[in-house]
Amino acid sequence: MASLGAASVTLAGSAVLRSAAGRERKRPNVVFFFTDDQRFDTIHVLGNEQIVTPNMDRLVQTGTVFTNAYIMGSTAGAVCMPSRAMLLSGRTLFHLEKQGGTVPPEHVTFPEVFRKAGYATFQTGKWHQDAKTYNRCFAGGAKIFFGGMSDHFKVPVQDYDPAGKYPKQAVHVQEGKHSSELFSDAAIDFLKGYKEDRPFLLYIAYTAPHDPRNPPQKYTDLYKPADMKLPKSYLPEHLFDNGEMKIRDETLAPWPRTEEEVRKHQAAYYAMITHVDAQIGRVLETLKETGHADDTIIVFCADNGLAVGRHGLLGKQNLYEHSVHVPLVFCGPGIAQGQKCDAFCYLLDIYPTLCDLVGLQVPATVEGRSLAPALQGRAATPRGTLFFAYRDVQRAVRDDHFKLIEYNVGGQRTTQLFDLRNDPWELQNLVDDRRYAEDLRRLRNAFADWRGKLNDESDFWRNFAI
Repeated sequence: MASLGAASVTLAGSAVLRSAAGRERKRPNVVFFFTDDQRFDTIHVLGNEQIVTPNMDRLVQTGTVFTNAYIMGSTAGAVCMPSRAMLLSGRTLFHLEKQGGTVPPEHVTFPEVFRKAGYATFQTGKWHQDAKTYNRCFAGGAKIFFGGMSDHFKVPVQDYDPAGKYPKQAVHVQEGKHSSELFSDAAIDFLKGYKEDRPFLLYIAYTAPHDPRNPPQKYTDLYKPADMKLPKSYLPEHLFDNGEMKIRDETLAPWPRTEEEVRKHQAAYYAMITHVDAQIGRVLETLKETGHADDTIIVFCADNGLAVGRHGLLGKQNLYEHSVHVPLVFCGPGIAQGQKCDAFCYLLDIYPTLCDLVGLQVPATVEGRSLAPALQGRAATPRGTLFFAYRDVQRAVRDDHFKLIEYNVGGQRTTQLFDLRNDPWELQNLVDDRRYAEDLRRLRNAFADWRGKLNDESDFWRNFAI
């Protein structure tokens, strides 16, 4: 199939595509599945033999998976807040409004672009930005959770408010139903009740597998802690102070982390993912039942990863692969099936990619790069390196071979250099090995390039010579 971005003309406010030959046809629908804290290596078909994810497997097998998809990091302990702002706005970390809790009107979001083009836009689930941004994005919604985390069986949600007020007194709790089921129910109700001719954008933002990890019992029973394999990077404690050792996520288990405790957390983590996988399957089945399976682009991704015992850490407030590397899958009309793409990409690239796939103009404020060529079987626009940041204490950069992480904690500098090809678990620090001096120099030069490009003027660089 030819590239829609190349072969179509954008019709402002129109829900149709016009081909180069002048024929009109309805734009495809979009269903966006977004999980919370799901690490890149938690999909069975991609090599994790311990986890059960039949529906995520199906998406991978019928679409294109990006095996080097990342978040850029975070300027806040709540990593998911700037991550979601970057996704929505297509902007890089230091070009957000503060920490991403608010998306200013001049940063046009991708749901806004779709809404203005005639799409019916609907959201359910977690929303970590402000209410005004929500109503700019969506013309409808249900079971909306304004917040970062909650008890999965007592989620405080709101109904869609056309006025965009969302007062606290309108919050209600449907006790006894798990969040993943609650949000899937809302998505299914939308699909079953949708009778319009125009296309829709359905955005489903789960709070799973974020803690508290309490799925229904039958999913807990699938994973026995004693059967869990310890990750190769398991450590009782992190080797040094990374600048964020006592944040809430890290207090979910005592120090030192025991093997028994890590196995318990991993079993619960996998159970949550298998449960949300089943709920994604319910939505996919409803797409089929309602006749939309063949005219819908599906995106599946997560807002960040999670350590769960790796490197002596539990949370995502770090720049190791387990916390910045995320799953990303596209499938649907015009998208290559059963394909893996190893091009470097960020979640903020999803915005221009979706615009290209449906033939909509990308706003000038967007900094992401379209992945549409790779989805259509052609070469992706390559990035030579990726840059990562966590608050003002950690910075990292990687290429297709090595990764450099620098820490500046209370004036104390620590440097790590990993050979990701031969050491994907990031176990052996090569920084003092003279054989890698040139690789260290090259990546430090990349630091300087990225710092200027992103306008990273944080305190991290104070008294810090690259």
